Amino acid sequence: MKGGIVYSNFVNTVSPHHAWEARTSEVGCGLGHTLHMYQNKFGGILNGIDYTFWNPEVDKLIPYNYSSEEFETKAKNKKALRERLWLAHDEKKPIIAYIGRLDEQKGVHLVHHSIYYALHREAQFVLLGAATEAGINTWFRHEKSFLNDNPNAHLELGFNEELAHLIYAGADMIVVPSNYEPCGLTQMIGMKYGTVPIVRGVGGLVSTVFDRDYSQEIPPEKRNGYVFYQTDPPALESAMDRAIGLWYHYPEEFQKLALQGMAYDYSWNHPGEDYLKIYEYIKA
Repeated sequence: MKGGIVYSNFVNTVSPHHAWEARTSEVGCGLGHTLHMYQNKFGGILNGIDYTFWNPEVDKLIPYNYSSEEFETKAKNKKALRERLWLAHDEKKPIIAYIGRLDEQKGVHLVHHSIYYALHREAQFVLLGAATEAGINTWFRHEKSFLNDNPNAHLELGFNEELAHLIYAGADMIVVPSNYEPCGLTQMIGMKYGTVPIVRGVGGLVSTVFDRDYSQEIPPEKRNGYVFYQTDPPALESAMDRAIGLWYHYPEEFQKLALQGMAYDYSWNHPGEDYLKIYEYIKA
């Protein structure tokens, strides 16, 4: 890897913030100094989303298509999600989701905590994910059994493409509490579906999600979610509490935040242009 960095024409990672982390923190796995020495040919370009596949306007895997102009139709998908997973039909509760692997990289301890904090705050929680280690698999199978009769929680252990689309379309919020995340697609997909992301401020997460209350460099009309930084439960709770509180007490403001997220373009249009610039840089 070090030889590749030294002798390549350019080195790229999948978000600008992760590129900074790789040079300055333990995320660089010992290669930080080398990347610093060659930073003139090292950069980060965000991954993109295929909006022909991840798009509530044309998604063939959700029961009701919708756009930002027809945002109220999202509620029909929420109802369909509750019916599919046998959740209580309680319109007075938001649905919070997690979609992704269950492993240390994804902050599995905070994923677990988010389930019970959501229930504590009178929200519903839906999880779709597969464990990558036997111990984590056993842990979450126990949790699934424990919560099996809870009308406000559903844990689906494994991966189901169709269900993933329905969760994105039906949930109000999605948590992404990763320990590290070079780019992350979950938060970008969630925003396209009007599902407000609650993320840890690392890698591509902090490059794409801008906190509603604390992103001073981003104007209020461009903010699109909630961000926390530490890896302990109180940090996660602080962000979830603000998101759930907005949903309960200021529903119009919550919908405005969701629509601001939908307005972002995280397709391949911009990354494609950036990759072309790299090739032009190399050629020159």
